Amino acid sequence: MKPANIVMSKLFKGTKIILLPLLFLIQASGMVLYLTDGTRLDVSEYEIKEDRVRYFSVARGQWEEVPRDLIDFKRSQQYNSQKREQVRDLEEQTRKEQVAERRARTELHTVPLEDGVYYMNGQEQQLVEQGTIIIGKNKKRTVLNVLAPMPVLPGKQTLAVANSSARLVTADSKPIFYLRLHHFSRFGIARLKLDKKRNRRIVQSVFAIPHTDQKFEALEEMDVFRQQLAPLVYKIWPIVALPAGEYAVFEYTPGEMNLRVWDFSHQPLSGPAGS
Repeated sequence: MKPANIVMSKLFKGTKIILLPLLFLIQASGMVLYLTDGTRLDVSEYEIKEDRVRYFSVARGQWEEVPRDLIDFKRSQQYNSQKREQVRDLEEQTRKEQVAERRARTELHTVPLEDGVYYMNGQEQQLVEQGTIIIGKNKKRTVLNVLAPMPVLPGKQTLAVANSSARLVTADSKPIFYLRLHHFSRFGIARLKLDKKRNRRIVQSVFAIPHTDQKFEALEEMDVFRQQLAPLVYKIWPIVALPAGEYAVFEYTPGEMNLRVWDFSHQPLSGPAGS
């Protein structure tokens, strides 16, 4: 079978402008011609002329020729084919990244400027109400004071939100939330444990070691995707569909005891509600 003539300059003809950066990348990355003795020639392009192969040498920056019989076309074409495949993969990855960046810029413009958490309800952003944290049995912290460090007594304390369910109810299997924060901190989605006896939902348990400043914070955190849209602006959603139950978007600085939560109930359309 006669080797196909490969002329890079011909391949460039008729190519859309949008692909020019990729073609330059192909040319910059170079092609290879292998000789039958295993010698590798790095070339930017080549063409076959009867019994000769004319190529542009990358190393010497000039046109050169070798007898056609000295070229191992099978090995050369296999290498160059793999090279082109790598470039196509890079192009696809770049395209996806560009699409994601454009989408992120578009989404950023829809997030209100006020700090807080917003639920993507259809095509609209809905402000999620921030929950009031309850410490232990009867100590409350208002939303306004929730950023101040709270006292921690030796032993175990529970941090909870009032009532057995949240006002906001989602039916999406993977609800999407947007966060605009005022400082860098840890955030995510946690499942809340219903405490029917006290009509509350437990968010976090804090364990303090007596006679030390050590504290351990435990909550049932869900696996989520986090996408940063801008400094301190994030998009967050569950990796897998949430079971029906009570949840909250949380934010806190580990060790600072400055937990903030925005609670919601999840009631999938295909199943019964409940924890």
